[in-house]
Amino acid sequence: MAATESYPDELKYHREHDWARVDGDEAVLGITWFAQDALGELVHYEAPDEGSTVTKGQPYGEVESVKAVSDVIAPLSGEVLEVNRKVVDEPETVNADPYGDGWLIRVRVSDAGELDDLLDAEAYKQVVAEQ
Repeated sequence: MAATESYPDELKYHREHDWARVDGDEAVLGITWFAQDALGELVHYEAPDEGSTVTKGQPYGEVESVKAVSDVIAPLSGEVLEVNRKVVDEPETVNADPYGDGWLIRVRVSDAGELDDLLDAEAYKQVVAEQ
């Protein structure tokens, strides 16, 4: 069952429909409700390796749905500390809970200044409205 449309206020958003939940020098990353809704039911998640580096604005993995394959874009740069194995095994978890159990990776943020370039929930909702 798909999640209800939402854009939590405590998250930061990238224009490419990715989110970051920042806690100190670490961040959990995932795709937004809008992204999972546009893709449809996810059937595969190609995750980066733990210990690898992701770069803001660059793809770090792929999600595949019954409709399409899409790159997942990093909203922040950093070292991958953890991959959500549940999503690797059960990608549809993202459809059911994109901001909870459906997170994709946890990173150690390498440049806290990049946070300034991300959108708050209200600004991201404007991006979605223009799609």
